[in-house]
Amino acid sequence: MAHKKKCNPAADTPCPLRELLTRLGDKWSILIIHALARAPQNRARFSELRREINGISQRMLTATLRNLERDGMLTREVYPVIPPRVDYTLTTLGKDLLHPVQALVAWVEGNWGKIEQARARFDAANGKSDKIA
Repeated sequence: MAHKKKCNPAADTPCPLRELLTRLGDKWSILIIHALARAPQNRARFSELRREINGISQRMLTATLRNLERDGMLTREVYPVIPPRVDYTLTTLGKDLLHPVQALVAWVEGNWGKIEQARARFDAANGKSDKIA
């Protein structure tokens, strides 16, 4: 068995952790995975995803879905009908990712009030009146 070199995110060498966090840490990937998790049978049409994810453009949804498909998180099925119908479904790998995604969602939901309070305290102590996105 070959020994795998440990990933060092601070090094200049390729690191799977850094690469995947870059993909999943973008603005839309986790929201798409979360939307598919809530869809019946973890399957949704392009238009359903677009309606479900507020603020995502058609171009960004297309690009993010393509990247998630490339990484094996979902599959794309095109039906030969007019107008074209395309369904996206979580793969086994994508479903495995649901465990940490759902834990993150639960953590955010459970701690959002504390985060808002911490932000308000910080802003008050630092003379800030506007929110930082």
